[in-house]
Amino acid sequence: MEKVDFDIAIIGAGPVGLALACALDTFPDPRPSVALFQADNPAMHNPARDTRVLALNHGSRVFLEQLQSWPNEHAAIETVHVSQKGRLGRTLISHSDFNVAALGYVVPYRAVHASLQHNVNGGHTLRLAGAPATVANDPGSAAATITQNGQTYRARIVVQCDGARPDTQLRDYNQHAVITSARAALPRPGWAWERFTREGPLAVLPHPVFADAQSIVWCTSPARARELLAADDARFSAELTAHFGDRLGPFTVLEPRHIFPLALNVSRNTVDGRIVTIGNAAQTLHPVAGQGLNLGLRDVAGLMRALRPWLSSPAQDPALALSAFAESRRADRGITRRLTDFMPRIFTSGNPLVEHACGLSLLALDLTETLRRPLARHLLQGYRH
Repeated sequence: MEKVDFDIAIIGAGPVGLALACALDTFPDPRPSVALFQADNPAMHNPARDTRVLALNHGSRVFLEQLQSWPNEHAAIETVHVSQKGRLGRTLISHSDFNVAALGYVVPYRAVHASLQHNVNGGHTLRLAGAPATVANDPGSAAATITQNGQTYRARIVVQCDGARPDTQLRDYNQHAVITSARAALPRPGWAWERFTREGPLAVLPHPVFADAQSIVWCTSPARARELLAADDARFSAELTAHFGDRLGPFTVLEPRHIFPLALNVSRNTVDGRIVTIGNAAQTLHPVAGQGLNLGLRDVAGLMRALRPWLSSPAQDPALALSAFAESRRADRGITRRLTDFMPRIFTSGNPLVEHACGLSLLALDLTETLRRPLARHLLQGYRH
């Protein structure tokens, strides 16, 4: 009989990998054997010092609460205001439309990571750290191979989360995201703003740590992003105020800025033999509407549903379960990818006719609940079938 070390190996200890480990730990006895492989390089990324914030929708909160991993630090998004700079038309989406306490939440990355990590450390998952792990299928075998620190392990299923980049780039947006936080003179608690401009979308979100402050995600050209990174605080604050408008009064920047290049990358096949790809390893999206981690957590939930029959007898071939997973996630991944790809491109066309059409579309969404509800529901919880 072939030697198999684990039923499931998870590659990557970011929020998606940790969430999967937590979910697998809830499976009743006989519990599958699970290993979590993480690449340790604090000089490149230390989660405890990561200052980013994440936008998590209502569905993600429900899922993390089921895993007992919802962080204490969070700021509720009760109303979303969508507008286009220089053109008429805007859309308001309210939590009251869906009878939920909030449409979503802004949470610190470090808080989500720490909460999930705490639960994994207290569970049954074996954690293996060191150099980045590599994986390979072994055709005709009952397991795939993982190599880390010169050691080789074998697992019946390998799930790549953060351990590999998607294999295909569909689009380079020629945009960078400038990330920081700022305090507004006229704050509006519970409001999130998505402001489309010819440079790219500008998101102004409630900040989960600083009182009466906003998290800023400013998408713009690479050259402009470098200028904003180099600007002193006073100049950046003035540029942000001018770019956003006067709805919240003058901004005062609170933190150093960071920039990230933006591209659409996807894995053409999320299942390859016994290797499954989810989360950032399956897709990296434009940050508009903040769908990245939400989609990754839905990948975790979908994988758990598909694997449940197999987990009761993991010695059996998982091919049917993995195929069911890939098919079940196709629509949600496709809709979310197209939505987050379309919005930042259509609003930056520079064509006045297109811009006016976008403004009319925002107005129509605002005036017509039957048009607004499907979009809002997808952003609230993702595609359900």
